[in-house]
Amino acid sequence: MTLPTDTRVRVWDLPTRVFHWALLAAVVGAVASAKAGLMDWHPRFGYAVFALVAFRLLWGVVGGRWSRFASFVRGPGTVWRYLRGNASAGERLDVGHNPLGALSVLALLAVLAVQVGTGLVSDDEIAFVGPLNALVSTDTGLAATSWHRGWGQWLLFGLVGLHVAAIVAYAVRGQRLVPAMWHGDKTLPATTPPSADGLAQRLLAAVLLAGCAVGVWWVVT
Repeated sequence: MTLPTDTRVRVWDLPTRVFHWALLAAVVGAVASAKAGLMDWHPRFGYAVFALVAFRLLWGVVGGRWSRFASFVRGPGTVWRYLRGNASAGERLDVGHNPLGALSVLALLAVLAVQVGTGLVSDDEIAFVGPLNALVSTDTGLAATSWHRGWGQWLLFGLVGLHVAAIVAYAVRGQRLVPAMWHGDKTLPATTPPSADGLAQRLLAAVLLAGCAVGVWWVVT
């Protein structure tokens, strides 16, 4: 019997890769502009984060196979077996996001969503008032501002730090994650099903992202 050989398999479709690097740029821009006092630019980067997070939530339902939440969000039992090294090869837990990586993705999306939400209703009483601040009470706006500038940003920094540490740890073990998120492919058993990444998927992603951008514009104006 011939054993299946390893081959290059498309894991990360182009929309997922573009989202990943665009989100990194938007978050860095938002943080840098805030620290530099460029409050005209900080909300613009924040709105970009808003649109990208909304897109990723949609793409997690209709995107390429390994970008869908259904492919990597696991129950506690599976996560525990993965941590103990008892996962079977047929589960393919390391093709896309592994169970720990999935928790990191969900946590990052949640923290970013809260940062966006608190930013929209914030009022720092100095240089910025969120476009939705008028919809909340003064106390709520101030509390949102406090979270946005305090615990919220430190949670975000912590998650980003853990993400970078995980990338380094996997690189030390010989698993290079960054190149796969750049070109989209991993070397895997030939029986591994690839993510769809054709013209139809890319056009769908473009329509969804445009819709998210229009939605964000409608919300903030």
